[in-house]
Amino acid sequence: MPQQPSAPAEGPPVNIASQVGAATFSRFLMNTTRRFPYPFAPVLSRGLGVPLTAVTSLIAVNQVTGLLSIFFGPLGDRRGYRVMMLLGVSMLAVGMAAAGFLPFYGVVMLALFLAGLGKSIFDPALQAFVGAYVPYHRRGLAIGLIEMSWSAASLLGIPLVGLLIDSWNWRAPFFAISGLALLGFVIVARVIPASGSSQKTDRVPPGIKAAWRQLRAEPAALGGLGFAFWVSAANDNLFVVYGVWLEKSFGLSVVALGLATTVIGVAELLGEGMTASLADRLGLKRSVLFSLSLSVGAYAVLPLLGGSLPAALGGLFVLFITVEYTIVTAMSLFTEVLPGARATMMAGYLAAASLGRVAGALLGGLVWSAGGMGAIAPVSAVLSGLALASMGRGFKHWRK
Repeated sequence: MPQQPSAPAEGPPVNIASQVGAATFSRFLMNTTRRFPYPFAPVLSRGLGVPLTAVTSLIAVNQVTGLLSIFFGPLGDRRGYRVMMLLGVSMLAVGMAAAGFLPFYGVVMLALFLAGLGKSIFDPALQAFVGAYVPYHRRGLAIGLIEMSWSAASLLGIPLVGLLIDSWNWRAPFFAISGLALLGFVIVARVIPASGSSQKTDRVPPGIKAAWRQLRAEPAALGGLGFAFWVSAANDNLFVVYGVWLEKSFGLSVVALGLATTVIGVAELLGEGMTASLADRLGLKRSVLFSLSLSVGAYAVLPLLGGSLPAALGGLFVLFITVEYTIVTAMSLFTEVLPGARATMMAGYLAAASLGRVAGALLGGLVWSAGGMGAIAPVSAVLSGLALASMGRGFKHWRK
């Protein structure tokens, strides 16, 4: 990405590529923290001396923090994006250090809460920073590269966590992430400009309530929030049961299920890479509507692929490419919906997506019990159709 010439007058020109790279390092740590408790839940259960169900509660606490982002997004628009990024990464560092030094269930729960809250503060500020500094015609490239930190957490972060646990003990990853988060704090403080917000312009609302009033008054913003909820619900409705589907249909072992998760991680990486390389050229809004339509079809045909393991894995692979491309490209688009309150918009998006994931996870168990994959896939297809309707209605008259 080229150097962006439209930096605020109070600071020197900034190198956007190095700034995005610096912030993405911290985001990789946050994403790794979000994802590693899933595969290592039994290890955490034994280390803490608690039942496995208690560890799933830790995961839920980490996930639900996304709903709290709505209280911090407007602060990013007023106080500056760097301030919020530093606050988020410092929460990660403190929480992980506490879990490492005080290996008790309550402390680990607090640590994952702080890590999740830090991510919910950090992500909207970073996305808003990109929206403010990267030209719109390069937005897909920037957001696509940033979002590669999500798949990297699965393909690189989780295996490294496994090596740390195997070489030392279950507390080692907490110490390592805390130390790296401190490094990330220093890098963000040195590289991201203090003027990294639009707070100096007259477009910024005077307060938090005004910021949310501005969001509610914009049809495209409401369409984006509806999209985030429905597409996340559709994805988690499937995600919480795909392992059970593969296990029951093909008798896969735990190791084989881990390999299946790698297939999904590679699909996510390709989806993010496609956003970086294609979305700007095809047009962000057009790309979201097209790929979301493809994902509806990908959900619908999934039950037909249950007779063969390669076909089932191939179907999941294509599905997760389309879903990831849709979500990441939509993020790129949404950074331009409210130019005067970008962090507010992205915080609203994150909160709506978190609520959708909770709803989808709860729905998935019930739908699976009622009809297996033959019921899961159509429900996810319908939910994705609702996301498509939200986008179409909200963005019908929207122009950059």
